[in-house]
Amino acid sequence: MKVPVYNMAGEEVSNVDLPASIFEADVNRGLMHQALVRQLANARLGTHKAKGRSEVNRTTAKVYRQKGTGRARHGSRRAPIFVGGGVAHGPRPRKYIKDMPRKMRRAALRSALTVKASNDDIVLLDDIYMDVPKSRDIVTIVERLTQGDTALLLLAERNENVEKSARNLTNIKTLRAGYLNIRDLLGYGKLVMPLAALSVIDEFLNTGEESGEEEE
Repeated sequence: MKVPVYNMAGEEVSNVDLPASIFEADVNRGLMHQALVRQLANARLGTHKAKGRSEVNRTTAKVYRQKGTGRARHGSRRAPIFVGGGVAHGPRPRKYIKDMPRKMRRAALRSALTVKASNDDIVLLDDIYMDVPKSRDIVTIVERLTQGDTALLLLAERNENVEKSARNLTNIKTLRAGYLNIRDLLGYGKLVMPLAALSVIDEFLNTGEESGEEEE
């Protein structure tokens, strides 16, 4: 698949062939869904907690006398039926972690990248650089390339000025290519990346080398 390469001014400067093994793979929507559910589940802290009747601090005195009131027998204000009592079957701290083999995770990434490519949602840059961090400049650059759509901007390596420029923007996110993940791929309309970032993706999705894929 041949796609144009633009400069930061939005001008087409060349063309490049996307690797067919990554951007023309078989689309497995079930696998993409499984990878997304896994990542969202692994991001959960699981620190929710409600106190049971043995944990609340209430009086130990008998509520009312045993007989003669016409009411049910009770001996504790900690029972769940009383206001301020413990919670019956409430949430407890737990882990939501799900496992997924690396081959399946990477197959899901290939499926998502193939969908992006087939919808013309991939924008290639010859390079991206900024002398100083400035949000207005990164917004201008990205809007030229995406026509106002939300964008995931992939970087080949640390680029402090670009990362700081997009840090407080809601419709643009910067991410290093080695941390490419299914949640961000599906969460933004356009995928914008310089040629150096494309090489990083090609390296770890084609050769199977270790990468820093997000595990959350």
